[in-house]
Amino acid sequence: MKRNLLLILSTIAFSFTILVIKTWKIADGYIIRFDGKYAHGTFEKLSGDIQFDPENPLNAKFDVSVDVNSINTGIELKNKHAKSEKWFDAAQFPVIRFVSTNVSKLDSGYVVNGELEMHGIRKPVSIPFLFKESEGKSLFQGTFKVNRGDFGIGKTTGKESDSTSVEVSVPVHAL
Repeated sequence: MKRNLLLILSTIAFSFTILVIKTWKIADGYIIRFDGKYAHGTFEKLSGDIQFDPENPLNAKFDVSVDVNSINTGIELKNKHAKSEKWFDAAQFPVIRFVSTNVSKLDSGYVVNGELEMHGIRKPVSIPFLFKESEGKSLFQGTFKVNRGDFGIGKTTGKESDSTSVEVSVPVHAL
């Protein structure tokens, strides 16, 4: 009897935990900025599914995608080069995708671990981020580095110049 009661209480607690996870819709005004030795600019198309509760990050899930063809370096010739088979090969690999495996709370925010898929290659990536809620608005912000050589993009030197800093700022609305 005690075992059945414990099983029932555990099931209820688990169900409650799932119910409190908020689902978020990506709002307009997001920024995906990159800065590297050879190029800097933005990606202008982001989509995805986000489930996140700041009080319960262990059950969070992020599945977001960036349209490679939305790259904007501010120079059309550079955009064309970046989309070509010499770099991103947007015709064959049109999407950069990140899928989380876990989220942890830190003293200064959170960190989401997951797999980044770019140029047909998947690698583990950790992204530290802040989640801010103020006056009815919610925002995810994070900065991390990606070594393009890990994803077979461009000619690499094995130096710091192979890394690109990525900054994301994503406003969201609760569903």
